Amino acid sequence: MRHLRNSDQEQAEGRASRGRRFAGGPSADILSRRNALPYYAKKRASARRGRVLRGVLASVAVLLVAAVVGVWGYIISINGKLGAGVSSELRSVLTETKYNEPFYMLLLGVDKDEERTQDSQYGADSSNYRTDTIILARVDPQNKKVTLVSIPRDTYVDLGVNGKQKINAAYSYGGAAYATKVVSEFAGVSISHYAEVDMDGFAAIVDQVGGVTVDLPVDVKDPDYTGLDLPAGENTLDGQTAALLGRTRHAYDNYGGGDFYRAANQRMLIGAVTKKVLSSDPITMANTVSTMAGYVTTDLDVSSIAGLASQLIGMDVDEDIYSGLCPTTAKYMNDLWYEICDTAAWKVMMDRVDQGLPPYSDASQDTTAGVAGSVGKSSGGDSVTASSASEEPVYSGNVSVLNASGKNGAAGNAANKLVGAGFSAIAGNADSNSDTTRVIYNASSSAKARGAARTLGLDDSIIEENDGSWNSSVDVVVVLGSDYKS
Repeated sequence: MRHLRNSDQEQAEGRASRGRRFAGGPSADILSRRNALPYYAKKRASARRGRVLRGVLASVAVLLVAAVVGVWGYIISINGKLGAGVSSELRSVLTETKYNEPFYMLLLGVDKDEERTQDSQYGADSSNYRTDTIILARVDPQNKKVTLVSIPRDTYVDLGVNGKQKINAAYSYGGAAYATKVVSEFAGVSISHYAEVDMDGFAAIVDQVGGVTVDLPVDVKDPDYTGLDLPAGENTLDGQTAALLGRTRHAYDNYGGGDFYRAANQRMLIGAVTKKVLSSDPITMANTVSTMAGYVTTDLDVSSIAGLASQLIGMDVDEDIYSGLCPTTAKYMNDLWYEICDTAAWKVMMDRVDQGLPPYSDASQDTTAGVAGSVGKSSGGDSVTASSASEEPVYSGNVSVLNASGKNGAAGNAANKLVGAGFSAIAGNADSNSDTTRVIYNASSSAKARGAARTLGLDDSIIEENDGSWNSSVDVVVVLGSDYKS
């Protein structure tokens, strides 16, 4: 066996070492210059790809961070707009509720027409807007139910040091905080959330959801004021038309009580918008919230709104939104008309609402049904009967209007309204004056009596069947007492 000298041994070890070093290459043998070049090129390309990949990942990370920061900034911006008018005083009035528990929310529609800031009644100040719409909403996320109760803006209430006035004056005197406090005390419930809508912005919100579809029981014609001319039946409205429908009172002059019909239409429109929002895709829903931020002031932030919307998804708007109107009677005092609350009936209504029931126990209690639009249910529960729920008012027949109010021309004006609604009516004077208005019908004319009552803005509760004491061949006799608002 040949013995290696030291130099030979070192060379052999060097070759072996190089062979081991390149064992992962194209050959375990010692690489020649020719076959080593492609290997090194491959290694360099791999290194370059690694550097490029790390660069791409770093860029993606930067973009993701920028996107998160951008979205967060966007949300902060929207939250800033939504809560811009929410004061610490308002937040102190609102009551906290636990997640998923029912809560009350005050919805105010504020007409921010600058001309009204010059109203001498409250002084020239940019905060002296009036609340044209007052709706107390009860929201039950767990059971997916919402109740909307309108409070007439002319409702007579005690405003403390400011005296007894219309309830919509509360906003002018003390802003959102005072208005919330007054409504809370008036309704006897704690209010947890607040939303104020600029009426001029409602059109933009409707347009954002792609318009709304409503079902109108009667033609809505208001050529002299809003210019509306909508046929009875299903109508698809854009933002401007929806906003006008929510404003019009004079379209219902022939039916009486224009404010009440307007309030009913406003609740219908809220329900229609809710239906569109809850059925929309996430992008449309997000865009709607963004649009709302320009016209809505609320204590709710974006995440709270999104969370509430997700809780209500799946709600049957046609069945699970209840609707009603605070029971009042018109009264003329100090050269102004006020709505005097029937406190006993109001308490009964709010007790039902607080239990999650429809505001009315009987369909006949809803004086706007069959004329104004509606959303969901207004009545239900143990007192509803098939006959009361199914009988619709009829706007035809012969009506005799007798003036017992002591006000000249009252019967003639009422008769003209009835004729405009489709009745044949004559006016005359009663044998004596009376404090109370009555509606008396003969035989099977109860539906005509309901139509006459609603035309004149009267409650169904004053309708009675002729017991023989009225010798009249007409279908309906209306006796106007001093409590009648012409």
